[in-house]
Amino acid sequence: MAEISTAPRLLRRIDPARNMARFYAIAVLPTLFGTPSVVRRWGRIGSRGRERIDLFERTEDANRAFDRLLQAKRRRGYVDR
Repeated sequence: MAEISTAPRLLRRIDPARNMARFYAIAVLPTLFGTPSVVRRWGRIGSRGRERIDLFERTEDANRAFDRLLQAKRRRGYVDR
């Protein structure tokens, strides 16, 4: 199995004119059984938010999903904290 090479990221999108203050956290982490997963948390800054875990069989697939999600959020105006 390939090594997990992506660092966890915390993105923020703040727009006072729209009363918007959101966060998006994403990481590639191993499960208890060693398979890779993409863990995402999002919501309003200051809240617990929501969480989703996507499981993958190969680390390369998880890293590709991580990159794709990160690019999509950046296109929507999220920036690295």
